[in-house]
Amino acid sequence: MDVDEREELIARIGEAQHALGRVFAHDRSMPLLALNLTMQQLKVTLILAGRGSASGQELAHTLGTGLGTVTGIVDRLVAQGLVSRHEDPHDRRIRRIRLTDAGIRMTEELADAGLAGYRRLLDALDLDTLRQLEHVMRKLQEAATELIETW
Repeated sequence: MDVDEREELIARIGEAQHALGRVFAHDRSMPLLALNLTMQQLKVTLILAGRGSASGQELAHTLGTGLGTVTGIVDRLVAQGLVSRHEDPHDRRIRRIRLTDAGIRMTEELADAGLAGYRRLLDALDLDTLRQLEHVMRKLQEAATELIETW
């Protein structure tokens, strides 16, 4: 396969992903549309859902912002009952932020809704296409794992 064909295929795959994104964006049942969060607040909740907890410094580093900005974001999430601050068990000077039960429910609802939409799409495919897709998804997962290891 030459470089031009490779670039063309990557471009077409990107276009297909954008088209899928537009289809899912029309799904008004998505709980994401009902959220009253800024993008930064949403990012913090998703980071915490993946990590369990984080310090303000860790969040600032991950978001590429200052600690003061993160403090304001976390303050607003605390006021909405989605996160709480706790003393770090290993260093009492550090406050760790974690999702509350309401924050966990919200992030789980987001994930479940995304999976439900994806499931509806997969249900429309024939068995042979699903087999091919499963193979490709495994290859993507392997490539992603290798990429993460080099970061």
